[in-house]
Amino acid sequence: MLVHVRFLGKDPASEQDGSPTLFATDRTDRATYIVQGWKVRDAQVRQEVGDVPEHEDIIEVPEEVLVMWARRYQRVASL
Repeated sequence: MLVHVRFLGKDPASEQDGSPTLFATDRTDRATYIVQGWKVRDAQVRQEVGDVPEHEDIIEVPEEVLVMWARRYQRVASL
């Protein structure tokens, strides 16, 4: 399946070409989002999260990025 992404928004406090950024995909089988954020490297945080499969990772994004998602979700749900 060929998946395309659409830019939804970027943390207004981030640098010009930096993260975090939120994208939506055009998948037809389920709603998915791609989040560009800060890779969590803090050993204590990673330990508290627990095992992460090799093909996955954890990232950190500010609340403002999640608000972008919530706005889009509310628009889609009201259609």
